Amino acid sequence: MTPLVVDVSVVTKWLLPELHSGAARRVLTEANDLLAPDLLWTELGNVLWKRVRAGEIAANDARDLVQDFKRFPVSITPSVLLISAALDIAMQLKRTVYDSLYLALAMSRRCRLVTADRRLYNSLKRGPLALALLWVEDVS
Repeated sequence: MTPLVVDVSVVTKWLLPELHSGAARRVLTEANDLLAPDLLWTELGNVLWKRVRAGEIAANDARDLVQDFKRFPVSITPSVLLISAALDIAMQLKRTVYDSLYLALAMSRRCRLVTADRRLYNSLKRGPLALALLWVEDVS
């Protein structure tokens, strides 16, 4: 199995039809061992809350999507195990600790972070962690 860290930008595309949803769903194969820090739950809740506030989805649909996500095969790592490395990454690369938690997990597992967050990807694709990053459309 190929370990891959997924961030909330990818997970959101599993649950809601968006640009790059098809590519994001290609990550969901039995050949991939999907990983994420526990921050993923908080970020997913926030994304769904914003969609409800914008009138894009109903509150009951947001609740259902959270329940649906519980069935997805993502192994969750406690952020407390990653926070020191994430803080170092954040300070070195001038990224948020939130983004850096995903990167810290990828580094600790010697795998790649799959993202559909264009700003994150563009800011890191030429830097020291470029090899730890994978654009969602480049997943085979």
